[in-house]
Amino acid sequence: MKVNKARIIFHLDMNSFYASVEMAYNPEFKGKPLAVAGNPEERRGIIITSNYEARAKGVKTTMPIWQAKKLCPELLVVRPNFERYRYASREIFKIMYAITPFVEPVSIDEGYMDVTDVVEAYKTIQLAENLQQKIKKELDLPCSIGIAPNKFLAKMASDMKKPMGITVLRKRDIPEKLWPLPVGEMYGVGKKTAEKLVAIDINTIGDLAESDVYRLKQILGINGERLKNRANGLDLRSVDPDAVNEFKSIGSSETLPADTTDEVEINGLFSALAENVERRMKRKQAAGRTVQITVRYHDRRTITRSKKLPNFVEKKEDILQVALELFELNWDKEPIRLLGITIQDIEEKQNIVQQLDLFTYEKDAEKEKLYSAIEHLTQKLGKNPFIDIKEDVNQQPRTSFQKDFLDDFKK
Repeated sequence: MKVNKARIIFHLDMNSFYASVEMAYNPEFKGKPLAVAGNPEERRGIIITSNYEARAKGVKTTMPIWQAKKLCPELLVVRPNFERYRYASREIFKIMYAITPFVEPVSIDEGYMDVTDVVEAYKTIQLAENLQQKIKKELDLPCSIGIAPNKFLAKMASDMKKPMGITVLRKRDIPEKLWPLPVGEMYGVGKKTAEKLVAIDINTIGDLAESDVYRLKQILGINGERLKNRANGLDLRSVDPDAVNEFKSIGSSETLPADTTDEVEINGLFSALAENVERRMKRKQAAGRTVQITVRYHDRRTITRSKKLPNFVEKKEDILQVALELFELNWDKEPIRLLGITIQDIEEKQNIVQQLDLFTYEKDAEKEKLYSAIEHLTQKLGKNPFIDIKEDVNQQPRTSFQKDFLDDFKK
């Protein structure tokens, strides 16, 4: 009888990824405090990430640039370059994929590897060191690697030593290495969940591991039992190379440069968001049946409103029409800070069979001619000739930017 071999999972996490990429491209930044941030003149001028020299001065992610400069006057601030980061990410995953096909990207700068069948030719630590050094040598980028028998423990391990750390977290290490940590530092426990747990005197991961499962389920639902299992080192999820292809929604949101009630500006942003969603849906070869808008007001009050449609939509014009209808029905004329559009109930187009009746057929056929003409001109002229929207190539990422291209390294 064959005994199942214990799994060996790597979680690779790039260290201050955007800032590290900028230092790799511009070596003069090395050794100096550096932050990647949006436009300092606009409200969205916040710190996206910073290197370790800047962090040592107290600079943190989401901190306004003015505050970061106050803490660290010599701070260098650069605008984000997402094509650059995307290229670096693709090269990282290619290196991982050369070791094993069992690679599961999680975001632009982290992913899992199941190396169970690879380590027979190497020692586990040696394999991790080789991977870490290859990425550093070829791309000049630092990373940390967590090694464990499952994904949860590997993720926790990769956070334990940064930068350029390699940490092994075995199940027998859990009481010593994992349980003393504050419950809020556990992967999968967000701020609100941590507050609920602390309120019932669950302060550490060890407290969570030993807590009553029925009490947890009363407070957190099914997630309570899942978190207790994870705290005890139990995680049966496999490393799934196809997980990146699973998606439930596609959205785009953006903060306005200043609070506004200007309907021309609002409509213009909705148009840009709808175009972005259409572009991403086209990339995924998908369509959706529910349009949702997000509106955040000047006082940070946020509402979401949605409408489920009888047919799937994928084109900008259809998405925009529903979004504007929802907005007109729900806007209270207060100044707006942020807008978003999300398409839900997503399906791949190859799985959709639309039943067209006699009345919708001609309408859809006419639209298709228009869309084809626009697409032809777009290909010829380089952009949609009927839309004039300013687009900053160094703009901050919109919703789900990091998951748009995570299978590129296989192409």
